[in-house]
Amino acid sequence: MEGMGAYTTVATQAEVEVKIERSRFLAWVQEASTEEEARAIISERQRLHREATHNCFAYRLGLPPKEIVYYSDAGEPSGTAGRPILGAILSLGLTNVVVVVSRYFGGKKLGKRGLIEAYSGVARKALEKAGRVVKVITRQVELVCTYPGLDRVLKFLNSYGGRVVAADYGEEVRLTIEVPEGVGEQFWSQIEAWARFNN
Repeated sequence: MEGMGAYTTVATQAEVEVKIERSRFLAWVQEASTEEEARAIISERQRLHREATHNCFAYRLGLPPKEIVYYSDAGEPSGTAGRPILGAILSLGLTNVVVVVSRYFGGKKLGKRGLIEAYSGVARKALEKAGRVVKVITRQVELVCTYPGLDRVLKFLNSYGGRVVAADYGEEVRLTIEVPEGVGEQFWSQIEAWARFNN
């Protein structure tokens, strides 16, 4: 589905808590579409769990070849937290998602293998709890049309799965529309015949 102007992400936010050898692992999952959004989510989780021993995280945004992936072990041994969390995201084929796992150390060391299994396991559980949804990649453009032509433009837009995001009704109608990325040339040439783009 990802190659066809669509991607799979989480359907909702989710949180899961797992106790392993007296340590508490809390995984938080949330959708994000930009790095700024992802980092804000991470900061908020770090603030909420500032008493945690570690706040490890991973995120994946966008699709190849322009995807952004980032992860952090946040003080855990290298490769035992951030990468396993990212692995859970990738194994489910998700993007535009952030996972933060806060660990409250319970006094018993888990070892490298134990940490990898703990972080990837709790991340996967939280991602599965959040569910999956397929979203269409869209593009926003502004156009101007006459009042008599408005109905025709709206019907045509609707037939391609597009929608009006904002409208300004002055002497002419100024529309901000959102359309699926892969609508093709036929759509643009037809819309252009009825309206003009406001670039």
